[in-house]
Amino acid sequence: MERLRSSPLHANISTALDKHLEVIHVVQSRRKDEIVNASNRQRQGAPRCQDDRDVFALALAIREMSVATRKARTTLWCALQMTLPK
Repeated sequence: MERLRSSPLHANISTALDKHLEVIHVVQSRRKDEIVNASNRQRQGAPRCQDDRDVFALALAIREMSVATRKARTTLWCALQMTLPK
């Protein structure tokens, strides 16, 4: 869109996209932690109730990703509207 406009987009657009990417990495990390901890507990025969912390952390990260995704979609829509000819 910047190439189509021949000028840079507003800084908030880049910030929203960077935040979205950051939150995606957090979700990936939480999911990886959940898988590793679940496999370790399964080997040790630990009670399942400890899995809740990993699941809650993952759920919180997914919620944050949902919010960031909505903001990114909105900012991209705004960038598109600014790019389209009048």
